[in-house]
Amino acid sequence: MANQEIKGIKRILKACVYSWNGLKAAFKHEESIRLETIAILCAIPLAIIVGNNGVEIALLIGSVIVVFLVELINSAIEAVVDRFGGEIHELSGRAKDIGSAAVAVAIILAILVWSLIIFG
Repeated sequence: MANQEIKGIKRILKACVYSWNGLKAAFKHEESIRLETIAILCAIPLAIIVGNNGVEIALLIGSVIVVFLVELINSAIEAVVDRFGGEIHELSGRAKDIGSAAVAVAIILAILVWSLIIFG
C-alpha cells in the first residue's frame, strides 16, 4: 500500500493500536497516570454505590475520567516540550504550567461534582 492512504477498517484498527500504545507509554512513564488509574478503579464502584440514578453515576465517573483525560494531554504536552526544548525557555515553562493548571481545574471539577452529589 505504498503511497496510498489507509482507509476504512484498517485505519480504525491502526488508530486503536496507536491509542493502546499511548496508554501503555503513559502508564509506564507517568506516575500521575498510574495514580489516576487507581483513582478511577476506586471511583467506579464507589460512584455506583453513592449515585442515586444513572445521571449521578455518570457524572461521578465522568468527572474522574476527565481528570485522567486532561492528565494524558498534559503528559503529551510535557513530552513534546522536553523533546524540543532542551534549554530553559519562558514558553516551555508556560506550556507546562498551563497544562498543569488544566489538570488542577479538572481535579477541582471532580471534587465539586462529587461534593455536590454526596452532600448536596
